[in-house]
Amino acid sequence: MESINTFRLLCTTGTVAGAMIMIALERKYPYSKTQRFFREGFFNDFFWYTLVQSFVLGLAISFLAEWVDTQTGWSRFTFIREQHLMTQLAFFLITHDFYIYWFHRLQHHSKTLWRIHEAHHSVRDVDWLAGMRSHSLEILINQSIEFLPILLLGSPEIAVLKGTVDALWGMYIHSNIDVHSGKLQYLINGPEMHRWHHADEEEAYNQNFSTKIAIWDWIFKTTYFPKGKKASRYGLSEVDFPKNYFHQQAFAFRKFEDDVVSESPVETDS
Repeated sequence: MESINTFRLLCTTGTVAGAMIMIALERKYPYSKTQRFFREGFFNDFFWYTLVQSFVLGLAISFLAEWVDTQTGWSRFTFIREQHLMTQLAFFLITHDFYIYWFHRLQHHSKTLWRIHEAHHSVRDVDWLAGMRSHSLEILINQSIEFLPILLLGSPEIAVLKGTVDALWGMYIHSNIDVHSGKLQYLINGPEMHRWHHADEEEAYNQNFSTKIAIWDWIFKTTYFPKGKKASRYGLSEVDFPKNYFHQQAFAFRKFEDDVVSESPVETDS
């Protein structure tokens, strides 16, 4: 128990250090030079989404994992847990990233699922913190599918390590850093492509669904990466998205006939 607590402390320290580095790089090498640090919605995203929501949903998923294990006994299967820590991490990273590409893509093509993904696209100033704004139902679905297998089949350290990688990568791909990664962009996703995914521009809708591994977009032909051009407008200009956290949560359940934005980013229902 003491070793895992030390591991958690190291990963938490690494996450905070990573955030500080990205903030410094945003100031030094900004993608959008006019973007402010304390932009609209900063407190909402930092306090409610990053601190409160993450903590509450983390507890909910841990209780869910205990319940699933009592019903299935999955934790008795030790094959994955017996592998090297880095092998386990690679396995869970790749399998979950493949899943999240397709679920993310489905969210953009389903009016129902778009409702719980809409909050993530509502940020008008995309930065290191923007990735934390996601509807609680979206997080509960994705993190349950992600962490239940890890908690039940993997080593205890893997959930902590995978969570750290997720947090750092999420901050990176949304960061306001003017990155030029060259051919590496064909393999590794970063702000060069992902900021286009958040662009409030018609040609960029329903493109660049990858999170960590960019290759999914290239393979399945969902890449939008115009050379020599930068995204300049973000958010959801065709809908009056609420600014309050609780109103943002409730907004997903409004009547569909009141929805005016789905015609642009969402092509069809599933």
